[in-house]
Amino acid sequence: MAASSHASKLSDGELDSKSWPQTSGPYETSARLLPFVTKTVWEEFTPLAKSTGAVNLGQGFPDWAAPDFVKEAMVNAVTIRNDNQYTRSAGHPSLVQKLARLYSGWLGRAVDWESEVTVTVGATEALFALTQSLLGAEDEAVILEPSFDIYAAQITMAGAASVRVPLRLVEGAGPGGAAGWKLDPAELEAALTPKSRLLILNTPHNPTGKVFTREELESIARIVRAHPRLVVLCDEVYEHLTYDGAEHVRLASLPGMWDRCVTVSSSGKTFSVTGWKVGWVVGPRPLVRSVMTANAWVQFSVPTPTQSAIAEALAKADSPYQGFPSFYHFLRAQYRGKRDRLVRALRRAGMRPIVPSAGFFIMAQTAGSTVPDKYMAQSTPSCPKMTRDWALARHLTIDHGVACIPPSAFYCAENKPLASSLLRFAFCKTDSELAKAAVRLAAIGGAEAVSEAEAEAAALVAEGAAGAVASTGAALGDASFGAVHLAAALGVGVAAGAMLALSLARRT
Repeated sequence: MAASSHASKLSDGELDSKSWPQTSGPYETSARLLPFVTKTVWEEFTPLAKSTGAVNLGQGFPDWAAPDFVKEAMVNAVTIRNDNQYTRSAGHPSLVQKLARLYSGWLGRAVDWESEVTVTVGATEALFALTQSLLGAEDEAVILEPSFDIYAAQITMAGAASVRVPLRLVEGAGPGGAAGWKLDPAELEAALTPKSRLLILNTPHNPTGKVFTREELESIARIVRAHPRLVVLCDEVYEHLTYDGAEHVRLASLPGMWDRCVTVSSSGKTFSVTGWKVGWVVGPRPLVRSVMTANAWVQFSVPTPTQSAIAEALAKADSPYQGFPSFYHFLRAQYRGKRDRLVRALRRAGMRPIVPSAGFFIMAQTAGSTVPDKYMAQSTPSCPKMTRDWALARHLTIDHGVACIPPSAFYCAENKPLASSLLRFAFCKTDSELAKAAVRLAAIGGAEAVSEAEAEAAALVAEGAAGAVASTGAALGDASFGAVHLAAALGVGVAAGAMLALSLARRT
């Protein structure tokens, strides 16, 4: 690992406090950490989006405020209930009891709140605690690709080996869209050995938006049951974000699978509070006890106010909300509308979006998109050997003002070619940000596509009249906000005002 040139300028005996990592002396970095000292896709594209003024459809976090009932729950936790001190290491009683009741209904069995549920610092820390407590140096963990990039890193940190099995896009399979992503049972069986300890199953799936069907899960269950040591880590953080009648089936609910599954989920994406970092693990006592033991020596206790607030939010989420039977129904309707708008925008730009059945990402096929040679000739710290998807993502971010993520970041080196003609876009953004992105993307498709994008954005604003104008203006910036009000004052109407604002949002 090369040190910076700063080290050569030090006087005798002076310590280099600026270079990192270092492999000797008091600032020596553990050899275990050195494999992870690399630039990630997030460290490249998030700053790139910011520096270029691009609409960031890369990172998957909601960019709007949490619902009022969730914010009120936090106020109640801190002020009324005074939940400000340490709580039980395995989780605040109010939260684990609520989770036990929910999962008892979902899984069709009694879940014990004291021994079969534990709370973690978000789903990411739950994954870390599980890999640390279940994996050893001789073990293997199977990942289905494309996958959340943290999986492989955490498996390596636990001293185990990752084995990758790709989902393959089968054209014309099933109803189309994300259902076309298929797992070949034969490939999964071939990947399993006596060393196999963990299979990570993410459904609904990030980044494809696939929801594994009951039949697919039954096939996986049959394979798992043939391997006595194998445990399935079920990552279900997108469980409430399913569309078009797609049914989220929990693998742990299938006959004989409770004892072979440990389920992970969280509150951040559901309630737009990703910064609260409240996740949980549900499963058989021996598996959950391992997580409890690991976390007692790591986090000691998840912040009490956030746990208390999420317990209250979960209790209220099933109540009628803004004309919908529950908050979850409202949430799905909102996301479905955003998904459909971004699907149309990507099509106008000449891409072929693979319509997701869940989550808030769209994988788009880009075989018809042109990648400028200058981007293919580049090299970046996070992509030393440039790939087509990476180059195209940089081109869209820099030249068209819309940031996305190259999916090759979610594959191992051997499988990266599977992502060469794909890009991932997030639609968990405000309508005005999506409208701005749509107009910018439409420029790729020509004048007619731009007109369609502007008209759609204007119609969206017009639906909400003055209220929608205000929210759009706030998102598009002060200049655009003033343009909308100016247009309205001149009597050109809300829709025309919105179109003027959006025209200012276009990149020149």
